[in-house]
Amino acid sequence: MPSSDPRKQDSELLLKGVICTLIGAIILLAPHVARSPDVRELMAQVYLAGWFALVLGGAFVLRWGLLRWRRRGG
Repeated sequence: MPSSDPRKQDSELLLKGVICTLIGAIILLAPHVARSPDVRELMAQVYLAGWFALVLGGAFVLRWGLLRWRRRGG
């Protein structure tokens, strides 16, 4: 059930955005920093999921920023 408090909804949106962005960044950077060849290969195969998570997280953060800006009278 969605919460009715706009501040709580905003913080949840920001949290989702930050988590998705971090997951995407980790997936995209893992092939470059992994020591194991198996991990490098695995992470290189899932780069599309990394880009999707990064873009989705960015969209959530952008949405959060727009909501805050509108509420402040921008």
